Amino acid sequence: MMQVTTKDVMEKFDLTLVSGQEGIGRHIAISDISRPGLEMAGYFTHYPANRVQLLGKTELSFFEMLLPHERVERMRKLCSPETPAIIISHGMKVPEELEIASNEENVPVLTTKMPTTRFSSLLTNFLESKLAPTTAVHGVLVDIFGVGVLITGKSGVGKSETALELVKKGHRLVADDCVEIRQEAENTLIGNAPKLIEHLLEIRGLGIIDIMTLFGASAIRSFKRISLVIELENWDAHKTYDRLGLEEEKMRIIDTDVTKLTIPVRPGRNLAVIIEVGAMNYRLKRMGVNAAEEFSNRLNDVISQNEDSSF
Repeated sequence: MMQVTTKDVMEKFDLTLVSGQEGIGRHIAISDISRPGLEMAGYFTHYPANRVQLLGKTELSFFEMLLPHERVERMRKLCSPETPAIIISHGMKVPEELEIASNEENVPVLTTKMPTTRFSSLLTNFLESKLAPTTAVHGVLVDIFGVGVLITGKSGVGKSETALELVKKGHRLVADDCVEIRQEAENTLIGNAPKLIEHLLEIRGLGIIDIMTLFGASAIRSFKRISLVIELENWDAHKTYDRLGLEEEKMRIIDTDVTKLTIPVRPGRNLAVIIEVGAMNYRLKRMGVNAAEEFSNRLNDVISQNEDSSF
């Protein structure tokens, strides 16, 4: 999981730092945003101090109705040692009591000109992306007809060569060799390449090649949602491979189950075409068209008709 600081948020959204400068390096541990309305009324029993606190027109208009000593007390409690930042929306003026309390506790106070709801949504999306659970997988990620296909398999099985053939056919490379994966939401896995090997592909015998330089910007993507995993394995004559596709295998990545296909590799098989068709067939299944089930239903109908005619 990546670490996000208040300074990262300030630079990302071009926020204005008003006070509490010494705490600008505080870490933000969770993506939840707090709107401390009850806290403005004096109820701090369940105050989520470790969240970014967002004050809008509602909170500040109520704050203006408080007595002077209440204002000082509320802002001192709001600026806890765990609070990563307090942000005020609509470009409103920061209350003097908040400036004093934030400087005492080194809690950064920032302002934005954006509306409260809009900024809350953008900040939540940013934090969820940065703080999402992450892992790394050895494989190749390719965008095929809009389907993010993660190609896995043992070293030397032909993953990179297959990816190169797919790029030549007009599909887009996301990552080769190492795929960084983060779970941004439930059942949503996003894959990208590490910065060190971005746009690069390793082909044994050729070495490292730059896909963007060779094929242009349209041949690469920075990131892609992973929808399908295809594992390449050397052909085993003693193993029975799925020939109908009725059963759907799954692979668990972080907390998400992803559809998985196993394709045996042997001389003469055009892996790029097979993977291409696998991606198209996956799209059809998501649209409700399942060729394997239709064939099974037809077969059952024929068997039933033959059984009826035998009586």
